[in-house]
Amino acid sequence: MTNKKKAVILSSGGVDSTTVMAIARDDGFSIYSLSFNYGQRHSFELESARKVSDFFKVEDHMIIDIDLRKIGGSSLTSDMDVPRERPEEEIAKGIPITYVPARNTIFLSYALAWAEVLECGDIFIGVNAVDYSGYPDCRPEYIEAFEKMANLATKTGVENRTKLKIHTPLINMTKAEIIECGHKLGVDYSMTHSCYDPSPEGYACGSCDSCIFRKKGFIEAGIPDPTIYK
Repeated sequence: MTNKKKAVILSSGGVDSTTVMAIARDDGFSIYSLSFNYGQRHSFELESARKVSDFFKVEDHMIIDIDLRKIGGSSLTSDMDVPRERPEEEIAKGIPITYVPARNTIFLSYALAWAEVLECGDIFIGVNAVDYSGYPDCRPEYIEAFEKMANLATKTGVENRTKLKIHTPLINMTKAEIIECGHKLGVDYSMTHSCYDPSPEGYACGSCDSCIFRKKGFIEAGIPDPTIYK
C-alpha cells in the first residue's frame, strides 16, 4: 500500500473550500485541514469547518487563533456594518468593506509553515476570480506571486527537497459550476456556512454579498439550497 500525497487545505467551512477539499480527496490526497479563528463576526463558520473535516475524515484539523480585530479595517473584523441587498452590478465594482486586509496572505503563510513541517508540497485554497467580491488576494497573479515567494522563503524550497504548489481548482469557475462539481463529488452542502453576518443561532442573513452569491449559485446549478435563512 502506497502512502498518499499530503495536502494542506484552507477550510472556512464554506461552499468553496469544502468543494476544494472534495476535489483534493478525489485526486487522492491525504488531507490536513487548516482553519482560523481570526475575530471574524461569522465565527459560526468554524463549526461548519469542523463538520466538513469530520465528513472527509481528514488526518488533522488545526484551528489557529489570530486576533485580526486588533487591526480592523473590515466589516468582518470590526463594528462596521456588513453591506446588504447590494445588486450584482454594485458588488462587482471595487473592493468591498468585507475585504479583510492581507487575510489570504496571512492564511497562506500559516499553511506554508505547516506544509513545510509536514514535508508536503501541496496547498489548496478556494479562491475564485469569477463569482467573487473583488478581493485582490483572490486573483491568479496573486497566487502565482505567493507560490514563487513560498519556494524562495522555505528551507525545503531552497534545498530543492519540496517544490511547493498552490492549487486553485475553482479560480475560473462560477459559483454554480462549483456547486455542481461538489454535488457530483458527494458534498453535503447542508454542513457548510457562507453568511458574513449570521444570527446567534447560525442562521444565514440571506442579504449579504456572500449569501447573495450562494443563493444565486444554487439556483443556477438547479440544486436545492439547504441553507437555513433567518
